[in-house]
Amino acid sequence: MKNKKKWLFILSMFVLVFILTGCGTGEINQSSAGLWDRYIVYYFGQAIKALSFGHPGIGIILFTIIVRIILLPLMHYQTKSMRKTQELQPKLKELQEKYASKDSETVRKLQEEQQRLYSDAGVNPLSGCLPLVVQLPIMMALWQAISRIPALTEGTFLWLELGKPDPTFILPILAAIFTFISTRLTTMSQSDVQGTMKAMNYVMPVMILFMGINLASGLSLYWVISNAFQVIQTLLINNPFKIRREQEAEEQRKKELEKALRKANAPKKRKK
Repeated sequence: MKNKKKWLFILSMFVLVFILTGCGTGEINQSSAGLWDRYIVYYFGQAIKALSFGHPGIGIILFTIIVRIILLPLMHYQTKSMRKTQELQPKLKELQEKYASKDSETVRKLQEEQQRLYSDAGVNPLSGCLPLVVQLPIMMALWQAISRIPALTEGTFLWLELGKPDPTFILPILAAIFTFISTRLTTMSQSDVQGTMKAMNYVMPVMILFMGINLASGLSLYWVISNAFQVIQTLLINNPFKIRREQEAEEQRKKELEKALRKANAPKKRKK
């Protein structure tokens, strides 16, 4: 199950890169044909222009914030699922020790037991990928709107030409930094972080940096605002520092309880 989650994540990122580099380049307007161009990319552009107040960069910022607010329930579901998955780790380890053999029958039994454990706890182990999968078409449509709608392609914001890469690399660097902080905060509250997730803490920022350097700066602006929003959201709703304190307090409580039980069960010395 963990391998499925890992490969789904990697495949999604490859799909993103492939589509971003292979989509059409023609201008999109009200006469454009096709479901994607006419009804998705076009209306994304219209929504950004409506929020721009004469400045397309402002429109991208406000559009990004609105998208993140809409995605809040999904992100909350992801957070709850990750917490439940973390709580299951001791039981998962017991199953892995019980079914340690690598023969096909034992592996099948291990997978069945793991699936039953997830099902009983109401946990979907792939839920961590949902926000990424949902955001992929949003990012693709936004990039297409910025690249193919003249009002956005030719728009400017601060030092940026939104349809061209940031020549100073400031936005790609900020996007990578906020991506790292966001993923780092997410994993901080987990006591047992798998190798794949640890690697993603560094792989994701590097990928965002690479794409930000080569793609339109309007997309980098989206990444900066989106990941900054995620950082704030995590600190307010799923603060890892608070969770760690609670975990440490719970561990201390258990140790004190075990100590008290050992003391209570210890044979009392007879008085002479």
